[in-house]
Order: sequence, then structure tokens, then C-alpha cells
Amino acid sequence: MKEIDLKIASVTRLISVETLDSTQNLARELAQQNTPDGTLVLAYEQTGGRGQYERSWDAKRGGIYFTLVLRPEKSVRHTGALSLRTAQAVCETLQKMFGFKTKIKHPNDVLVWEEKTKTWKKICGILIESSTEADHTQWLLIGVGINVNNPLAASLKDSATSVKKLLGREMDPEWILQETLEAFFAQYAQWQLSSQI
Repeated sequence: MKEIDLKIASVTRLISVETLDSTQNLARELAQQNTPDGTLVLAYEQTGGRGQYERSWDAKRGGIYFTLVLRPEKSVRHTGALSLRTAQAVCETLQKMFGFKTKIKHPNDVLVWEEKTKTWKKICGILIESSTEADHTQWLLIGVGINVNNPLAASLKDSATSVKKLLGREMDPEWILQETLEAFFAQYAQWQLSSQI
């Protein structure tokens, strides 16, 4: 494990691992073992990263890969909106930090405008899983992968990009992680207070 200096009050437990098959897999195991609300599983590289519909997610060292374990007191029917709110948090972070033009590709991708090629490219993927009983949410997993300094597979050059590729220099992933979590928990607080979404 690697120690990082994370200043997010809503993160109650931090598990930081150099290399992991998938933060989502470990987070699910921890959720089933009653890890507290606000547990954050962070990896610097994933060897078996995945997205929606079990699609593989290229997750080499240099990116941000994390899963949050949450235990909201909300009806199951409201959890679908969290994918959009998570994507909004990532968009806000990238716009604020770097001035990127972003948009959400439903249901779970964040795209950025690459001026050089005049195309929208994927920079972030989101995966949400949950365990429910009747109408009650036992736990939620919010998985996020953001391309920062990580190299991209050649097969993705026309569809994906990274912060480094867009800026032409490396950025501190932990700084971006901090800002992303702050934006997410602001969205999460609004969601918890809402009666509809």
C-alpha cells in the first residue's frame, strides 16, 4: 500500500494499492464485509479494469482509478441518477482545473473536445454497482477511471485521450483526485437531499 495525503472528510477509510486487478472487485468484497460508508479503494494501475457490460478498461500506471463504497439512506429507484451526477463532477473538475470543454456521453462516459483533431474523445469512464434488499440500497459502488498521464493503447488513439495528451505535459494525479472527490461529494450531498433524483 502507498500512503497519500487525502483531505476529504467524507472519505472514512482509504485503501491505496499500487497494482490491483480492479478497484471495483476489491470494493465489492469490502462492501460485503461491512466496510464503512465512505470507503475509498484507490489503485495506481489496474490489470483487469472493466467498464459497463464487462468491457475491458485500459488502466495503465499514471491514471486515476478508484471505487467509493457508499451506504445511502435512499430508495433503490433513485440510484440511477448517481451515474450522471458522478459524470457531472468529473466534467466540473476538468473544466475548472484545465479549461477543457467536456460533455457526458450517457450513461457513463465523460468526453473532452480535442482541438487538434476536432473530435470528442473519452477521458473518463464510470461504473456503478449496487446491492439491494427489497427497496433498500445496502451499498453502492461508484467506480471512476480518469486518463491522466497513463499511456493509451494504440487501438484507442481515435476514441480516447488523456490530460497529458491534451496539455502536452504531465499533471499530478493526486491533485486531480482530490478535486474530483470534492466535486463528487458536493453532487452526492445534493442527491441525498433530493426527493426525486
